[in-house]
Amino acid sequence: MKFQYWNPQIEKMPRADLELLQLQKLKAEIDIAFRTPFYKERLTKIGIKSSDDIKTLDDLKKIPFTTKDDLRDGFPYGFLAIPKEDVIRLHSSSGTTGIPTVIYFSKDDIKRWADFMARCIYSTGCTKNDVFQNMITYGLFTGGLGFHQGGEEVGMLVIPAGAGNTARQFKMMQDYGTTVLHATPSFLLHLETKMKEAGVERDSLVIKKAFGGAEPYSEDTRKRIEALLKVDVYNSYGLSEMNGPGVAFECQCKDGLHIWEDGYIAEIVNPDTLQPVKEGETGELVLTILCREATPILRYRTRDLTSFYTEPCACGRTHRKLRRITGRSDDMLIINGVNVFPSQIEEVIMSMKEVGNNYLIIVEKDGALDKLTVKTEVNAETFMDDSRHLNALKEKIKETLQTSISISPKVELQESGSLPISEGKAVRVIDNRPKDV
Repeated sequence: MKFQYWNPQIEKMPRADLELLQLQKLKAEIDIAFRTPFYKERLTKIGIKSSDDIKTLDDLKKIPFTTKDDLRDGFPYGFLAIPKEDVIRLHSSSGTTGIPTVIYFSKDDIKRWADFMARCIYSTGCTKNDVFQNMITYGLFTGGLGFHQGGEEVGMLVIPAGAGNTARQFKMMQDYGTTVLHATPSFLLHLETKMKEAGVERDSLVIKKAFGGAEPYSEDTRKRIEALLKVDVYNSYGLSEMNGPGVAFECQCKDGLHIWEDGYIAEIVNPDTLQPVKEGETGELVLTILCREATPILRYRTRDLTSFYTEPCACGRTHRKLRRITGRSDDMLIINGVNVFPSQIEEVIMSMKEVGNNYLIIVEKDGALDKLTVKTEVNAETFMDDSRHLNALKEKIKETLQTSISISPKVELQESGSLPISEGKAVRVIDNRPKDV
């Protein structure tokens, strides 16, 4: 197999040199972090007065972890390290409390992010001769614009198709000769079903590669997509707090995700003890960004569970590889690529006086896509009311939830006392989707 490298000097840099580069970048990021109200207080409190106090990479472990709650508490500008007039973009993700986590970007931050994304895309064998159809949500979500700017940096013809509307997606694939797709794994599977319904022949398409992201998926799912769509599928990893996509990506070997260590320092810790796990053991991924000046984040607890590969990659890259994400150390659900916290649903339901005290969230597969059902009890008076009032309440809950979590769930109203009650900790979520393997 012939491998191609976007930046061979960096991607194949000897480990000793790469770690020296990380230390230099970490010291620069520490100096940037001192410009934020949050880190100035936190670093000073533990006795770090400047980057001069960081002598080795191990000194990073002196710094406490940063959590999503910290980012929310710092909303809106507690983590901003540059003047607001030098910020050119923000992205945000929703949170359990209604307070988003916001990441700001300078012009140079965007350029660096685009370069990392180009490295990811190029590592899969794509070139400027490809036509890239980006079928992921644009907007505050980082996935759309992240891949878009990376594709343009490579020189590909980028089609900002956005999510959904399969008939239109097929038309664009045929009209423009799309060769590369980006979508959630669920939507890629959904495409195959809709292709048959629409009478679209696979031979009429020239797609050859697809990038799957925004939700975890199994190796069996990857193989199924590859067999059904007759494409090579590459796994990507990222999160909005670390720019978005582009943190780690599979190369042409498709055997683990290279985490770009000139842009990120990765640690894996036991989520209960918060101590480092042994090399190769599964734990929670902790990330420190080294490539952003507007919003520095040190030792961020991603809640994602993974492990490092211990063996080198056949492609010759020296950057370590992550195994497929196996789950999360918190209760966040990923539904068709959208992050949903049960507490967001609870907040909506419990704000309505007609609703009882018990509810149940059920997630299952409906074909290739995820299906969300919310069952909630209503008080006896409401349940015995006119059916028109019940239907109106059901629509009100559905619409309010869609506004809160960006997903339209199925809502079922239950008689008070009809849902099971746990003696211990309440079981609020039943996830019936097939488990990753």
